[in-house]
Amino acid sequence: MAQNQDSAEINVLVLVGSLRAASINRQLADLAVESAPDGVTLQIFDRLGELPHYNEDIDTEDVAEPVQALRAAAAVAGAALVVTPEYNGSIPGVLKNAIDWLSRPWGNGALKDKPVAVIGTALGGYGGVWAHDETRKSFGIAGPRVIEDLKLSIPSKTLDGKHPRETAEVAANVREVVEKLAAEVS
Repeated sequence: MAQNQDSAEINVLVLVGSLRAASINRQLADLAVESAPDGVTLQIFDRLGELPHYNEDIDTEDVAEPVQALRAAAAVAGAALVVTPEYNGSIPGVLKNAIDWLSRPWGNGALKDKPVAVIGTALGGYGGVWAHDETRKSFGIAGPRVIEDLKLSIPSKTLDGKHPRETAEVAANVREVVEKLAAEVS
């Protein structure tokens, strides 16, 4: 169990696959944080852009501080919520890099056996389904327990330029994903 030792609080690490400050996916992540039920805390890890490219040669005891911070955040989390766009039909590079860092040491990464859900929004009619599927696949190989039935891929055009919290259906769907993900923490 990766819950906080001092209480029954469930901690969820949130990774956002877009580095852009005004990203709709960042807005979705913020909505997830706001939607957390009592007893659940979501923490966005804002440093994916600081991670060096994964290289086994530098994955040593003296690994870069941003990698240490990512692994520490994952270690204290009971679950992870990944919120990502789709870049050229696949996973954004910063997110794939984070998955690679979190997969080490191989077979015993900081998210090993912890539940992970993937959601997001992207241009196009499918809302990033390809990237979300590829992200679930990569995380599944890397060690976490991917919750396959927690899916939310939102075509960004359906938001009509509004913050996701302004669309009742989207807000309800995000809240439901967060609740169901938290329920997977054992």
